[in-house]
Amino acid sequence: MPVVFITPESLINVRGPWVTSLEKAGLTIAYPEDRTFTRGLCGAAETIRVLSSASAVIAGGEYFNPEILASLPNLRVIARAGVGYDRVDVPAATSRNVAVTITPTANHEGVAEQAFALIFAFAKGVVVNDARTRAGQWSIGLTAPIRGTTLGLLGLGRTGRSTAIRGRAMGMNVIATDSYPDLAFAKQHGIELVDFNTLLARSDYLSLHCPHNAETDRMFNRDVFSKMKKGSVLINTARGRLVVEADLLVALQQDQLGGAGLDVFETEPATPDNPLFALKNVIVSPHLGGGDKLSQDNMAIEAAECIVKLYQGEWPVGAVVNDSLRANWKW
Repeated sequence: MPVVFITPESLINVRGPWVTSLEKAGLTIAYPEDRTFTRGLCGAAETIRVLSSASAVIAGGEYFNPEILASLPNLRVIARAGVGYDRVDVPAATSRNVAVTITPTANHEGVAEQAFALIFAFAKGVVVNDARTRAGQWSIGLTAPIRGTTLGLLGLGRTGRSTAIRGRAMGMNVIATDSYPDLAFAKQHGIELVDFNTLLARSDYLSLHCPHNAETDRMFNRDVFSKMKKGSVLINTARGRLVVEADLLVALQQDQLGGAGLDVFETEPATPDNPLFALKNVIVSPHLGGGDKLSQDNMAIEAAECIVKLYQGEWPVGAVVNDSLRANWKW
């Protein structure tokens, strides 16, 4: 029977409906021996060894580069548990007739909640006031309001829209930049669509919700930070490679930005010597945006559904990244 590897750490050896779905379809389940395999730190040779028998993978953060794909002749499907696929070389996968799928409806609300967790933590001084209170310091310093501030969104896809709705509910003014905006949604929820430079100049909190690709790689650099509203806060729950961390550090040290809330980093896992960690106006979390229990379960279910559909000859419309394979693809 074809083997499906499930690699995300939170799903290893967990019995859920995704496992039942795969087994019911006649597929065998396997897991990597090393729970940290999905972090993508083990190198090409080890990735090839672990996945040598895989026909499909419910994938986390492991890399699928041309070398790895060429050495996995049995691989038919890479089903990303999430919406990002920047660690998969899609052209190389396409050339080898490997379908790459994502879970577009599973975790956008969880990411929006994480963005607001960082906004609240910064505005209300959650981290610093927790430490002060535990140390016996009864601080009566003023915190910052969220209502009445301007939330800027780079990207108005599913996650951006989820964040926008929450921002409006908090009494924030919401502005957004998107290449192909949902005009009806923006009108319905009172979201002002603006160009990129206006987004930078007006946002009190600028939250990133765009994919990482050639166009957006390291786009938040020294030049962009210089155009952001002085004292504003950058929130990144999208991809770390959108931001040049060295330039962000300078912008924070020179008080161009008031702070940053980061769930993602240029290099992951982030290491303790990251100089951003020394700044008190930076709040960090370990790529938790799509990592709440409901999101994880939904991503696993949706990824498994993609694999089962493809195995049974059905095309999961809207979930396949390399949709050009559709006409001739076979398991």
